[in-house]
Amino acid sequence: MPAALASRKMTAHMLPASTTPEARHLKIVQAALFAGFVISGMIATILGPSLPTFIARWALDDTQAGLFFTTQFTGSLLGVLLSSAILSRRGYRDALVLGFFLMAGGVTGLNSASQYVALLATVSYGFGFGIAIPATNLCVADISGSRRAAALNLVNMAWGIGAIACPVLLLAGLRTNRLTVFLLSVAACALLLSIFFGSMKFEALSRKSPSAATAEQKNIPAHPIHVPVALALLFFLYIGTENGITGWAAEQAHRVGTGNGSTVMPMFFWAGLLSGRGISAFILTKVKENVLVITGLVISTVGTTSLLLAATRSQVILGVGLAGFGLAGVYPIFISWLSKWYGERARRLGGVMFSMAAVGGATMPWMVGFVSQYVHSLRVGLLVPLCGCAAMIVLVAVLRRRISA
Repeated sequence: MPAALASRKMTAHMLPASTTPEARHLKIVQAALFAGFVISGMIATILGPSLPTFIARWALDDTQAGLFFTTQFTGSLLGVLLSSAILSRRGYRDALVLGFFLMAGGVTGLNSASQYVALLATVSYGFGFGIAIPATNLCVADISGSRRAAALNLVNMAWGIGAIACPVLLLAGLRTNRLTVFLLSVAACALLLSIFFGSMKFEALSRKSPSAATAEQKNIPAHPIHVPVALALLFFLYIGTENGITGWAAEQAHRVGTGNGSTVMPMFFWAGLLSGRGISAFILTKVKENVLVITGLVISTVGTTSLLLAATRSQVILGVGLAGFGLAGVYPIFISWLSKWYGERARRLGGVMFSMAAVGGATMPWMVGFVSQYVHSLRVGLLVPLCGCAAMIVLVAVLRRRISA
């Protein structure tokens, strides 16, 4: 019997790493995280392509329509604040289970005939992805080691797939009077993921041993106060800028005169984002992260300028696509910096950073609507995300020494 046990142990050691039970479990968890980000991408971006429908259904003005974004990202902010406590005390599993459960409930109620019920549903799913998205990003960063930036670009590609699919499927649902079927299907997928994550074990997924993690933590230098402040502002500006563009792209296209096809306009942003993240993951081994970020923000600035000046459908598509392509690698690199600079402390500090991101998502799209309503021009309102791109360029320049260290 001891000889048989020794033989089994020797066989296990001789097996390729990819066939060990631990490696298979890691791959299953990674696949679930990728699938979860597809669903998260659909849910987090569902409001933009739905906005023209909501405006028509309840005769909303721009300020009232912008309130949906504020509601969604206020819920997201609350979720992010809670996620920090859950991650520190309970770990990744409980955060993912609760996050996807809340998303399922929120999407189920989104198609209500009542504006106020729809707003409450928006709070619920915003609360859900506010918990799940930080947990997913930090988990991927934790298990990816030195390749965290490339891994985060890839997992956020999955998010982009969901974001691209959302307006297409939503438009199909509207045209066939099956919007409820679409929403319930998305909710069912979120619920199944919640149940699945509840059955998974997330312990010992990190590729670093406890002693190695402790040693790495000791080697992380203290940062001047301007570093976390600048990083928090980057999180705020990125999500605010992204949602300012995607949230109003469909309405801008509608006002330019593209007809019913305006609903799918955010898809071109996510298509640019998806392709850009694939390229970013490939070239990150050859290009410095700060160079990639600055280049991307300049491209996004050009795209946003094209969007607000657009006079035809093709110009709207070009502007939206360029803006998405430029922003593609930016956010995953910001998260990578958080993980790399702060190590295990990123779980706690992540609550602050992702909270700032949620505040940006809650305020900047609303500011677009407010400015548009005040000056009677959505083109002027779109100066808000344009200024966001410019501000991020300045902040990355401020952090250039820390980035190159």
